Amino acid sequence: MPQRTGLKRVLGIDPGLTRCGVGVVDVSPDRRASLVYVGVIRTPPELALEERVLRIGNELAELLDEHEPDVVALERVFAQHNVQTVMSVAQASGVAMFMSAQRGLAVALHTPSEVKAAVTGYGSADKKQVAAMVAKVLRLDAPPSPADAADALAIAICHAWRSPGAARGGGSDSALTPAQQAWRNAEKATRR
Repeated sequence: MPQRTGLKRVLGIDPGLTRCGVGVVDVSPDRRASLVYVGVIRTPPELALEERVLRIGNELAELLDEHEPDVVALERVFAQHNVQTVMSVAQASGVAMFMSAQRGLAVALHTPSEVKAAVTGYGSADKKQVAAMVAKVLRLDAPPSPADAADALAIAICHAWRSPGAARGGGSDSALTPAQQAWRNAEKATRR
């Protein structure tokens, strides 16, 4: 693995069978993030399920080998009324976890509201707000598109900022960004 002094490289994945958002960011200890890569792995619905899973696995393997992240962050599968959506997210997540574990990488899971709170300061932010904040954090000229790509970057940023030492600012709440403070408050509330 290459030496990236002081930087943490995170691969964020917004899992899905039709569109799987992927984004790689480097984050310094002072929480400054920079874009390394962003994209979407697409599979046509008419392909057999096993072919779709294989295609996602192959493309994730290429990304993992090329960018050599320190950790992989995934959106956590959450309960919905649409079982088909939950299944496709779970299948893509399983492939990502397998490919990561095969390389000895830790995998972190974050709920959509955790990601929104970390990036925007508001756990119910809409996709447009998340994409706009991702662009601002990464100093991009425009929000990444499609939304799956922006979401993958938001997941990566969320994880980097939540990791021990990265978002803690020496343990002082005053060193946290408003988004990180909102996340910390939400996390404390769930532990009660």
